[in-house]
Amino acid sequence: MFERRSLKLPITLGVVMIVILVALTVGWVLVTVWGAIGKSNPTLYWTFLAIGTALLVFILVGVVMYLTLSVKAINLNRRQSNFIDSVTHELKSPIASLKLYLQTIKRRELSPEEQQYFYRSMLEDVERLDELINHLLDAARLERGGASLGEIETIELSQLLRDCSESVCMRYRVPPETVKLKLQPCTVNARRVDVDMIFRNLIDNAVKYADNNPVVEVDLACETAGQVVVRVTDNGSGIPIKLRRKIFGRFVRVGSELEREKPGTGLGLYIVRNLVYRMKGKIHVQDRPKGQGTMFEVKLPGESARQTTDQTTDQTTDQTTDRPTDEAIDEVNNEQVARQELVDEQTN
Repeated sequence: MFERRSLKLPITLGVVMIVILVALTVGWVLVTVWGAIGKSNPTLYWTFLAIGTALLVFILVGVVMYLTLSVKAINLNRRQSNFIDSVTHELKSPIASLKLYLQTIKRRELSPEEQQYFYRSMLEDVERLDELINHLLDAARLERGGASLGEIETIELSQLLRDCSESVCMRYRVPPETVKLKLQPCTVNARRVDVDMIFRNLIDNAVKYADNNPVVEVDLACETAGQVVVRVTDNGSGIPIKLRRKIFGRFVRVGSELEREKPGTGLGLYIVRNLVYRMKGKIHVQDRPKGQGTMFEVKLPGESARQTTDQTTDQTTDQTTDRPTDEAIDEVNNEQVARQELVDEQTN
């Protein structure tokens, strides 16, 4: 309730001030023009009209800018508040779980099966904390404009998508068939850590926000020359049209953080968008073509793996053709020996 009032108050105040300034400007113009009419020397009135109107317009622009900045600041403060709530929850939940498991192991005698279950659960909590810290570090690095780790290399995208899908399915303990893959052999030239981060986040979100019986589809194709397209589709509740641009901002998550059931920090899609733009690609959000759900479409510079293989084969063939064979070398040597013998006979 407080958040709504804090946003409503500056908007109302700003609108009232704008209306008053517009009324003052119009009134000033009318009064000045009325005074100038019928005067023998109206130059002074026209001067007052120009100066006064310019000042009022300047004040009006300042009020509009102040209102805009105030609304942005309040929205940013609201997102940061949600972010603090989400990070607190993301830190508290696995730490409380780890504490409970450790206390149980210390106070009770457990069977080997129970110990294995506890160790696996504790490892999952540690990985959850590690992912949270990595998200925070990645967001801070992108905010500063820092370069990613690793060298640029040629990445076989279909294999990377398979690895990301298997990892996400293992994390959420869903069958591997949950993520349906339809992949064409394509390659991109980029840092592996960046590409992995993009599609791991997208597939993770698709599984996390899907229906109770999750169905996720990942399509990879080379639709145009020099460009690969990856589509990640889920069967969740979908994203409203008015929020599809906002979800790529920092700390942005739909709804109130204290009432949310799904874990997260609101940084995943922010990282994805910045990495895609850094690779000179594009990302779009739209409804699922058939049924309820959301589809994320990522376009990156790349090419078909078949084209890459053909180019490599052609280069190898050209090099092999230009390189002299052993038979050709022997033939040249025999010819040189015959010529030397001929020269020796003529000399004798």
